[in-house]
Formats: sequence, C-alpha cells, structure tokens
Amino acid sequence: MTRILSLGVALMLTLTLNTLAAEPPKYEPVPAKLFQTRGGLGNVLAKLQAGKEVRIAYFGGSITAANGWRPKTTKWFQDTFPGAKVVEINAAIGGTGSDLGVYRYEQDVLRHKPDLVFVEFSVNDGGADPLNIWRAMEGIVRKTWQADPSTDLCFVYTFRVGYEKDLLKGMCPQAAGADEILAEYYGIPSINMALRTVQLAEEGKLIYVPPKEAAGTVQPTPEGVMLFSTDGVHPLDAPHQMYTDVIADALRQMQPAPKPGAHELKAPMVADNWETAKMVFLEPWMLSPGWTRLDPTKGMGASFAKYMPQMWEALRPGDKIQFRFRGTGAKLYDILGPDGGQAVVTVDGKASDPRPRFDSYCTYHRLATLGIASGMEDKVHEVTVEIHPEQPNRSIVTDKEKTKPGYDPRKYDGTAMRVGAILLLGDIVAP
Repeated sequence: MTRILSLGVALMLTLTLNTLAAEPPKYEPVPAKLFQTRGGLGNVLAKLQAGKEVRIAYFGGSITAANGWRPKTTKWFQDTFPGAKVVEINAAIGGTGSDLGVYRYEQDVLRHKPDLVFVEFSVNDGGADPLNIWRAMEGIVRKTWQADPSTDLCFVYTFRVGYEKDLLKGMCPQAAGADEILAEYYGIPSINMALRTVQLAEEGKLIYVPPKEAAGTVQPTPEGVMLFSTDGVHPLDAPHQMYTDVIADALRQMQPAPKPGAHELKAPMVADNWETAKMVFLEPWMLSPGWTRLDPTKGMGASFAKYMPQMWEALRPGDKIQFRFRGTGAKLYDILGPDGGQAVVTVDGKASDPRPRFDSYCTYHRLATLGIASGMEDKVHEVTVEIHPEQPNRSIVTDKEKTKPGYDPRKYDGTAMRVGAILLLGDIVAP
C-alpha cells in the first residue's frame, strides 16, 4: 500500500495549487498517509504546554457525536497535559455534512472561541461533488481565520465500508482527497484514521462487520480480532479507541512542529466558496398566522435547542413562510419526523413538486435541511414555502413498525413543519 507522497506527486500537487486561486481546481486522486503535519498545531500545543485553558471543538457527523473518539481524545489531552484546563465543545450532528456545517459554524463552534477545531465530514461528504466539498470546507476554514487567525484546524478522516477500495490502492477516498487538496493549500494538518482501519484489516487484526454464514446467521468475531462496527460505518468502542490512538500518535509527532503564530488567510482556492454562508432566524413577519414558536425549555423545542435555539411549528395545510433574499442560494433548517408533512417551494413564481419532510429513517425527529434555491443569479428572489394538504407516503416506515409491539398509527399522522432558520448565501431583504 502506498503510504508516502512521492517527491514527484508532491511537486505536481504544489504546481497545481499555484494556479488554484485563479479557477476551481480539477479533482485528482490523492495518496493516503496516516497524518500530514503541514502547518502544525503550534498555537494550541503551546497553550497546552504552558498550562493554560484550551477549548477544543469537534465538528462533524454521527461518528463524532458518538461517545467515542471525541471524549476519548479529550481525555488524552487532559491526561497528557494535566496542568492545562481542557474544555470540550461537542458540535457534531449525526447525518449531516459540511454543506450544513458551513452554515451553522458560527453558532455551533466559533461563538465558543475554540483554540482547536477537529473537522470530520469525510464520511457524510462521501458522494458529494468535490467542488461543493471545497466550497463548504473552504468556507469553514476562512470563517475560522477571519474570526481568529490563531485558531488551529485539523482535518480528520474516518472510515465506512467501501472506502477500503481506494485505501487498499494507497489513495484517499474522494471526499478525504478533496479535503487533502484544500488542507495542502492552507497548510492544515490532517489525520487519516480510515487508513489505519484498512491497514489493520489487511493485517488480519480487524473485520469491518460481523461475519455471517451463507444463510445470513451472524457468527462470533474471531478471537483476537477487532470488530469495527455492526453497520460498516459507526465504530464500536475498540475502534473508537483505535481512532484516538492514531490521533494521539500523530499529535505527539506534531509537537516539535511549527511554532505559534497567526495562520495566513491567502487568496481563496475556490472563488465562490461559501465563507459568507449564514444562519438567519425566522421572524414573525415571514410567517402566516398558523405558526407557533416552541418553548426551548420544553418538549421538542428543548430536544433541539442546542443546535436550533429557535423553532417554529405549523401543523395545517396552507401555512406559509414567505421572504425575499438577495443572493445565490437558500435552504430551510428544519426537522424531519414521523408526523412530517410535505412542502411546496415556490421561487420567483416557479413551484416545486411537494417535498416530504419524512423519510425512511423517520421513526423519530431529527435535524435536516430543505433546499430552496442554489446556483441562482445574485439578485433579489422571492420565496414561499407552503404546507401541502396531502401527507407523504409513510409505508417505507409504517410497514415495518406496525408489526412491532406498541405501534401507534397516530404517531405517523400529520402535516407538520418545524423550522428553525433560513440558511443563506446572501441577505434577507426586509419588507
């Protein structure tokens, strides 16, 4: 397996990067390496060594949200630097990628004034266009250093089944490869736990999912072998510890690296990156009379208050959100759930088909986004989002759930919409 960037590949990458600011780069596969020091983590390591308070943010999806590598890595910092006060900022939301992350970054990360941000989106960004990955991830980078150029960043790459195809060839999966190109451009360190996962599998020390007989019966994991997951994505405790060990080893080797100093915010790699992405809370003038603001200390309002400090609910067909914005893109930050309805989105007079706020995972409520407009001309656009009278087809969930004890069909009845904010590439035009 290729583990080291050859001088030729590194030179080619450098030459390519010299032209990136002029036009979007073309994605080319990138060799995988366990870690890349690049500009290092000099600022946060200096504060840790000096025994100061250090605030570490973990920004990603469900792999980071889990009780796994995130708290284990925080504990490693606390044990390794006992004189410092290490504060953890958990800013991970399951099932979300950098395309939401860039909009929620100020609220969920930057307002907490982190000294270090681990960014983990390489699994949830899998399948995304590299250009959109760059737009979102570069937006995150530039927001960070515009807020505080002393904040250190570190990209981390986790594993899912399927990524071994590229990693066995010594190459990064596409999402991690796109991140690596951006990391090289800005001098951001990166740590590739996915590569170590595949290395252990090749050494016969790890299996990705439980072994099964031909009939599908699950078999015990062989003695002395680490079982990575039950679903091919979400690590069990031992592989979470392995992730932490890879991070710890990389950080130990980075300690003698570059000294503290401000990070350089050079010309953008992608001119139309999403550094201006913002979250705008709904205001009463945008809403028809059927909308109610939920109490953030009770019920569903409390369940999502950490990431959605304002939540508005409407239950009846015909209830609307209406606003105008000047810019190139907009989404709603909303909730999918068992009682979710359908929304018709009208932009500049053109209406969409009904858009379900329900999917195959909706046995519970969770954060999501409803796309409104993207790649639009930078001008004023008029938007209406209206609850459709027909409910979505729920059989993809109810056909399974109705055979289980305690099934209540009323749980899956409704035309609800719950919205926390507008996600904008642009600005609201006030009435």
